Amino acid sequence: MRLWCKKRTLYKALLTLVLALIVFKHLFRSFIGTRRRYNMFPNSNATRVQFFEILNSQNHPFVKDLFEINNNSPANNTSGTSLSTSKTYNFNSNLTTVEIVSSLNITSSNLSNMTHFENSDEIVDTNRSNAIEIPLCPDTPPNLRGRLQIVKSPIPTVSDLENRFTWLKPGGHWYPETCKAIKKVAIIVPYRYRGEHLLLFLQHMHPLLKKQQLDYTIFVVKQDGCGTFNKAMLMNVGATEALKRNNFDCFIFHDVDLLPEDDRILYTCPEQPRHMSVAVDKFRYKPLYPEIFGGVTAISAKHFKLLNGYSNSFWGWGGEDDDMSNRIRFHSLTVSRYPASIARYTMLPHKKNKPNPSRYKILWTGQKRFATDGLNNLKYTIKEVKQHLLYTWLLVELQRPNWWSRFKSFWKD
Repeated sequence: MRLWCKKRTLYKALLTLVLALIVFKHLFRSFIGTRRRYNMFPNSNATRVQFFEILNSQNHPFVKDLFEINNNSPANNTSGTSLSTSKTYNFNSNLTTVEIVSSLNITSSNLSNMTHFENSDEIVDTNRSNAIEIPLCPDTPPNLRGRLQIVKSPIPTVSDLENRFTWLKPGGHWYPETCKAIKKVAIIVPYRYRGEHLLLFLQHMHPLLKKQQLDYTIFVVKQDGCGTFNKAMLMNVGATEALKRNNFDCFIFHDVDLLPEDDRILYTCPEQPRHMSVAVDKFRYKPLYPEIFGGVTAISAKHFKLLNGYSNSFWGWGGEDDDMSNRIRFHSLTVSRYPASIARYTMLPHKKNKPNPSRYKILWTGQKRFATDGLNNLKYTIKEVKQHLLYTWLLVELQRPNWWSRFKSFWKD
């Protein structure tokens, strides 16, 4: 009996020793893991940029132990961890958090507190968002110098412009990285048969918009077919399609043959609609009449919806800009303008379009249709959408409203 008790005491001692070793091993591994995570993220405020800098560093011990970089050979797996050799992992700032975690098979309490915005190039730590916020861009951008050089020749090629503007993002999009733009701006360009003008326009506008620190996208909206041109309807389509792609705050409606001569003409939307092309060289830098609201205009998305957009009734040249001017006054808004000494534009030479013979008759009765003729009766078909580097391309087939034929025959009679 005494011998059995001694053996039982020995077994207890051995069992206690084994349990103690297991606990010690677990604590030791936890300590090592904590130290390795600390070496990778020395503070809990590590930003996404720091994270990717670490991932791109082949010399970091964490990367050496866990990841295979630019080599599918199992020989490079120094950690002994089982890694798939069917894919080379190139880590860059375009990957999402989900893609990183799923491809690396890691978890982190820091990553769980981060939110990835699909249409943004940043990951925001929801617990520490204040630590990575960037300042707002100033109302008046720095480094504006006034007069701009207008280059009309030689005509650049698409390849020339793409090689020159490598900083653009697909779709003719750009935004500043050192500050946060106050509003998102969509430049809407109604277009048909003006290839050379478009190239000169893009060459001139992209550097200007970048200098003004804008979050902007250029949309070129082309009317399909060879039927009568409807500029106003194309502008309605451009604004409608732009809002499907981003939450734009401001629309700049821009004739493709007008180039600003001064970088102090800010391509933003003020409190009231703005007529931007006040003084054009072709008209000796003088406004044609006080109520003019054509050429280049700026309207906030909020006001554009209030105005029901442009009228869809003006097929052919002329009338749509005056109708918009009437809509602005009808809704108790005012038109703002820069001084003529600043708001100067050069008009590229072109053949004058055939005027719409019915434009004055449609204009006189326009007020009756402000609430029914515009965005809410817009009918069109998108034939093609392409995101070129220099702009977003929309090819559109326009559809006349059902009452157009009756209206046209009424005025003929």
